[in-house]
Amino acid sequence: MSTATELIHSIPVDPLTGAISVPIYQTSTFVQEAPGVNKGYDYARSGNPTRATLEQLIAGLEKGSTGIAFSSGLAAIDAIVKLLQSGDEILAVDDIYGGAFRLFTSIYEKFGITVKYIDTTDVTNLVNAISSKTKLIWVETPTNPTLKISDIESIAKLAKAHHCLLCVDNTFASPVLQQPLALGADIVVHSATKYLGGHSDLIAGLVVTKEKELGNKIKYIQNACGAILAPFDSWLVIRGIETLHLRIKQHCATAQTVAEFLEQHPAVDKVFYPGLPTHPNHLIAKKQSKGFGGIVSFTLKTDTEEAAVKFVTQTNLFKLAESLGGIKSLVSHPANMTHKSIPAEKRRAAGVSDSLIRLSIGLEDAEDLLADLEQTFDKIRSAQTFSKAGILSAQARS
Repeated sequence: MSTATELIHSIPVDPLTGAISVPIYQTSTFVQEAPGVNKGYDYARSGNPTRATLEQLIAGLEKGSTGIAFSSGLAAIDAIVKLLQSGDEILAVDDIYGGAFRLFTSIYEKFGITVKYIDTTDVTNLVNAISSKTKLIWVETPTNPTLKISDIESIAKLAKAHHCLLCVDNTFASPVLQQPLALGADIVVHSATKYLGGHSDLIAGLVVTKEKELGNKIKYIQNACGAILAPFDSWLVIRGIETLHLRIKQHCATAQTVAEFLEQHPAVDKVFYPGLPTHPNHLIAKKQSKGFGGIVSFTLKTDTEEAAVKFVTQTNLFKLAESLGGIKSLVSHPANMTHKSIPAEKRRAAGVSDSLIRLSIGLEDAEDLLADLEQTFDKIRSAQTFSKAGILSAQARS
């Protein structure tokens, strides 16, 4: 049986009514037969049947033991960091999501948890940086937004040798393309806002652990702190997951076409997409993933923030917005949007230049997206030509 078929039929039919869609249990509390005697649920912060179905579903997709659904991706990350204590150290990928950087640096460093940012594409960098204080290695692969790829299996072996946890943010790949737990990771985290939800209509985070004991610790943290996913949003993620395999297949196919188009375009300097043989981590991506994802980033030959801002404000089909992974294509300027919270020097050192543009490829026809990109390049080129002509005319008059 294919994984897509298995997924569809792992979503249960309601045993009470036969409803083929998972019911939304929109309730805050549950009637008990006697104090402490119930049908598995007592209060919705501690557990809800709709949320439980999603948690079982994502655990199955990631081949883990325990799934936990949170109110946002950052709430999920926050719960994982709360496994640590003062004096512990995190080794984190250098090209990190801006929200995670803000959480690690602005919130947890003041509680005595230190963070070192490492280029994890070379495991030697981690070997040189790891210490007895290191309790968590934090990897995004592919990274946001330069799509660096880290060797999960090699990093997992290093983490185990040093008795620390490895968490992989699997948001960009999704469990359809990549299963970090099977490669040795201890924890997987998702912003379910993105590909798992798939329709840009919810905020959610998911955690999956390989071992049940670790999952129970994170569940305890969630219940103690209260960052739960509501029943309706849980249902929306379930509904999104039902079409995940089909959507990811289309995202990947169109992204490959867009990346190849951009690589040949005279106005483009660099293209970041793991599916291109020119990508420095292409072989690792090919080894550990079933596809290369729906995100494409690139820099312009006119390597300025001004040029990038002009580009992202001239597209038609690509909508300028935060987030990614939905059915509609989006464009963003990370330096001014998703990664603005990272100091410019750190951001540029990690490869996020001022002219870098990130595309989230939706489900539109590939030819229409290429046409939109081409007309945008034409607009920018015309504006630059007009500007140069104006400068020359002013010089002649002077």
